[in-house]
Amino acid sequence: MDLLEYMRNTPMETESPLASRLRPRTLEEVVGQKHIIGKDKLLYRAIKADKLSSVIFYGPPGTGKTTLARVIANTTKAEFTQINATSAGKKEMEEVVAAAKDAQGMYGKKTILFVDEIHRFNKGQQDYLLPFVEDGTLILIGATTENPYFEVNGALISRSVIFELKPLDKEDIKELLLRAVQDEERGMGAYNAVITDEALEFLADVSNGDARTALNAIELGILTTERAEDGKIHIDMETAAECIQKRAVRYDKTGDNHYDTISAFIKSMRGSDPDAALYYLAKMLYAGESITFIARRIMICAAEDVGNADPQALQVAVSASLAVERIGMPEAQIILAQAVTYVATAPKSNSAVRGITEAMEAVQNTKVAGVPVHLMDAHYKGAAKLGHGDGYLYAHNYKNHYVKQQYLPDELVGRTFYHLSDNGYERDIRAHMERIIREGEG
Repeated sequence: MDLLEYMRNTPMETESPLASRLRPRTLEEVVGQKHIIGKDKLLYRAIKADKLSSVIFYGPPGTGKTTLARVIANTTKAEFTQINATSAGKKEMEEVVAAAKDAQGMYGKKTILFVDEIHRFNKGQQDYLLPFVEDGTLILIGATTENPYFEVNGALISRSVIFELKPLDKEDIKELLLRAVQDEERGMGAYNAVITDEALEFLADVSNGDARTALNAIELGILTTERAEDGKIHIDMETAAECIQKRAVRYDKTGDNHYDTISAFIKSMRGSDPDAALYYLAKMLYAGESITFIARRIMICAAEDVGNADPQALQVAVSASLAVERIGMPEAQIILAQAVTYVATAPKSNSAVRGITEAMEAVQNTKVAGVPVHLMDAHYKGAAKLGHGDGYLYAHNYKNHYVKQQYLPDELVGRTFYHLSDNGYERDIRAHMERIIREGEG
């Protein structure tokens, strides 16, 4: 590093945004992502041993993709260079490759190339890197917010290990916020600021797993808030809400209000009120509730409260769940709204719930109920000699593919578990069952 470069970098270390200053320098400083950098995990061991192969970090903004690349840069003995796919051209890539060849040929050193937003590279740019990744000239670290299996060439994917980074959980965000407030070397500790527990919880919630969003908010709050009479800068709920430009909604994901809201959400769908269901959906989304949690509740409601009155409701709910995981916010709110309004306006039946509940009770309370002999498996060795399967009537050989015979155990003959409603498609099921039974008996 020459004198001019040193002079440029020195003020950046103290004047750059808080999120940049607080970037971890070692693996031990990294918060979250223990599923890939826990001490027993492959990535942790590879970084520590300086034996990293090409990798692609995939995850939402603010989850630590660039952070992990910087930690690797601080740890490795290899040459480390970084380019951004939004601005890098062929000339810059050629210079990187030439420097990597020199380092390998003259000094026997590997070169790690970090490509931020690698999904922005077109096919030609990705193809250009391929032979140099393949022959070991470059060890590639790619970072992307898009699914790499859709946005990165299959050839590069096959030569890389994919690591998916998850949004940080609330406790991780709280740890980072407290570090930001208290760290005097790289954080805002010199400002003598304090943050209330309520504001800390709020920022950790609404940042929705994005560390950068949370740190930007706390930095803005500290820099723009006047000192109180005690000489301290107080970050309270009002200040926190203003800095992140979101009104504070009373919604604690682990408290009573969380359960009250999700209860109202489900009961509104069950009660066929799409307006109320949409309101509670919006409240949860605004407060930073997990979209996958919401999607799971919609699927449960589709089975529990709609059931076979509209079998498509579960299909819509499942499709919505898969779609929101792939697309993410903010567009996921549209998909969730479609599923919510479909389930809320669908005809309702809880026959499946009642049926499985009564059947489970029967299993528990009927200790000796066995399978009728004619329904037993006749194919395994010795079964036929025991009479297993004798007398079984194959339904497809009869009119309407139905024939009357005993299916329930002797102890339960005559019991009904599936109580069809008169709503929606279950009305058609009832008519169908009544017809085939009537004609079968005739």
